[in-house]
Amino acid sequence: MTSRNNLASAYQSAGDLARAIPLYEATLTDRERVQGPDHPDTLTSRNNLAGAYQSAGDLARAIPLYQATLTDRERVLGPDHPDTLTSRNNLAGAHQSAGDLARAIPLHEATLTDRERVLGPDHPDTLASRNNLAGAYESAGDLARAIPLYEATLSDRERVLGPDHPGTLTSRGNLAYAYWAEGRKAEAAQAFRTAADQALRLFGPGHEVTRLLVANAEASAQALAPDPDSRADATEPDLTEPDPTEPDPTEPDPPGPGDPPGPGGQHTD
Repeated sequence: MTSRNNLASAYQSAGDLARAIPLYEATLTDRERVQGPDHPDTLTSRNNLAGAYQSAGDLARAIPLYQATLTDRERVLGPDHPDTLTSRNNLAGAHQSAGDLARAIPLHEATLTDRERVLGPDHPDTLASRNNLAGAYESAGDLARAIPLYEATLSDRERVLGPDHPGTLTSRGNLAYAYWAEGRKAEAAQAFRTAADQALRLFGPGHEVTRLLVANAEASAQALAPDPDSRADATEPDLTEPDPTEPDPTEPDPPGPGDPPGPGGQHTD
């Protein structure tokens, strides 16, 4: 069952949900039968299946499954267990994807508060929660709260993870878009350019993230060009906003004695 879960995770990481979802469903069914509904591995499978449903855009199935997993983890593992905090983060992200910010924002706020207390302010999961709360504020149009959080998260990720970590790149891209939305366009263009250069180093020119950031860097620079002849038109550039949230709902099982690590390594949000 561990191998099946981790194979499903690998398929999901590759974007092959048509193979991942049936494997997650089969693993959950078998774990409920063999290990029981409250076993931590069963709860992991339920979380992972919810994440696959969310990736497929099936929030009608993802949200109830995330909610059930959170309820069970609070009861079985306790409210401060890292897996419980993962479930709360993922449920918040699903509500946000569904446009239900009235439910998403309080969950993101609670998760950030608990992660700061339980894991510490510099833990990668805490930094992910701070980014996610900023993204929820941005989605609600509250840039006055979103931008300081994005700035703090970028600063902390540069210090803790390093300037070329993918999480740092995410923070810089999110901050750039928020700056642009607030009208701080020169700062946004510089941040887009820095993020694009960073993505080229990290992922290469063909990666989806690189293409998005390069396009935004070029569009924002063109919009700010002083020579009207160098501008494509006088309209606002069509910038592509990245998804500001960072759920990573897949939780590969830890390897058994002598087993190699499963795909994805340790789970994070």
